[in-house]
Amino acid sequence: MGSRQPLAVPLLDPVNSSPGVWHAMVAVLRRDLRLSVRQKQDLLNPLLFFVMVVALFPLGVSPESSFLGEAGAGILWVGALLATMLSLDHLFRFDFEDGTLEQIALQPQPLFLLVLSKILAHWLVTGLPLVILTPLLGLMLYLDGNSVAVLCLTLLIGTPVLSLIGSVGAALTVGLRAGGVLLSLLVIPLYIPVLIFGTGTVMAAGSGADVSGHLALMAAMLVLALVLAPLAAAAALKISLSAS
Repeated sequence: MGSRQPLAVPLLDPVNSSPGVWHAMVAVLRRDLRLSVRQKQDLLNPLLFFVMVVALFPLGVSPESSFLGEAGAGILWVGALLATMLSLDHLFRFDFEDGTLEQIALQPQPLFLLVLSKILAHWLVTGLPLVILTPLLGLMLYLDGNSVAVLCLTLLIGTPVLSLIGSVGAALTVGLRAGGVLLSLLVIPLYIPVLIFGTGTVMAAGSGADVSGHLALMAAMLVLALVLAPLAAAAALKISLSAS
């Protein structure tokens, strides 16, 4: 495992606040991406878990193409949800343990913007690879081309929502020893609407219905999570740091 260095965010002229905020956000994003590349297990574990869930499901239920064609969207969405949740506990925990999180909280920039950069890094190394891998797995589950395209679009919209919502739970449980179990209990109920709309959109596309309304609702979820989740995660981090 590569060593994790404390964050050092060089700031620009404090009088010119906008470039300083942007510089700090980019610094946090680049640092998290660099650490993820060094720790390749953090990149591979969610992908391997995703593939195993999709591959084992037909063996445990039914390998019939008709069944898999109907259930394929749900299988892939559940696999993506679980793979995302598998990596959530690492979103803030390593930084909390080595003191980097306290340095981030002490920066003059708004904490929720720096948290947003960390969430973006999490999605880039976890959610985006799942979306890229989905077409191949969708064809393995006998989904037609239109359904695969709509499924990829729903995951492209929905996986950032999973990372955003999950960041709130990760921030609340970052200081707890058994935080992983509690994190699952906190975020799974909040994931259910995303799962329902994601699978429902693909099923509607498979039946030939118009999916623009479904996609608009998912986009509204993304905007709402993008606005509220970083604020809630930043507040939760302050609570966790003050309690530690």
